[in-house]
Amino acid sequence: MGLNVQHERDFYFVDEGQGQPLVLLHGLFGALSNWEAVVERFSKNYRVVIPMLPLYTLPLLKTSVKELAKHVHEFLAFKGIENPILIGNSLGGHVALVYALRFSENYKAIVLTGSSGLFENGMGGSFPKRGSYEYIKDKTAYTFYDPAMASKELVDEVFSIVNDRNKVLRVLAMSRSAMQENLADELYRIQKPVQLIWGSDDKITPPHVAQEFHKLLVKSELHFIDQCGHAPMMERPEEFNVLFQSFLDRVTAND
Repeated sequence: MGLNVQHERDFYFVDEGQGQPLVLLHGLFGALSNWEAVVERFSKNYRVVIPMLPLYTLPLLKTSVKELAKHVHEFLAFKGIENPILIGNSLGGHVALVYALRFSENYKAIVLTGSSGLFENGMGGSFPKRGSYEYIKDKTAYTFYDPAMASKELVDEVFSIVNDRNKVLRVLAMSRSAMQENLADELYRIQKPVQLIWGSDDKITPPHVAQEFHKLLVKSELHFIDQCGHAPMMERPEEFNVLFQSFLDRVTAND
């Protein structure tokens, strides 16, 4: 399905369906299209919203996880979205946590999948070399259990990012911010339900990261998906959606 990206004021976003708001947050090299299977499944019964995070347009000195969380806070206020369920992959999960901790109690629950915030092995332990397409292809495939998930379209997108000086400077700044913004000592403050959906073969935020999140988040539940890497909603969309639906049913049961 093609996603219809809307533009209002300084915000670019997808907004489909009606009902309980689900706000999907993409990762550092992610795109709105990463969530297509979730939008297709849940927009029939829920309001599914994907704000485009301003990864490459923030002033360099303000390129940080906190600024992205502030952007989400301002976007939700602008759109009048109340009590959303936040779903974040990779950096998007980190943004959801910082939003919950620093900016607002305006959320019902959180779903994290391959989230940073405690530890991540970005791009396989090294930053991608500019100019080497094969290197970028290998590192993009590292994200998944099945290397075939790294389509030419996806590799081309990552390749264009790392060969754009302005973008790559912001990627580096955001990566530094994510490493510095370790949330281990603060996660106990999140007292609302959290679902952790993790790939058993995630090499970027390995299973032990999920287990640490589970230990530190008071009201969390942890689910692993076998033969799955860092982006379960892309690589194992059916299993992801079933787990997510079960969680939704429980956290909205009394609405």
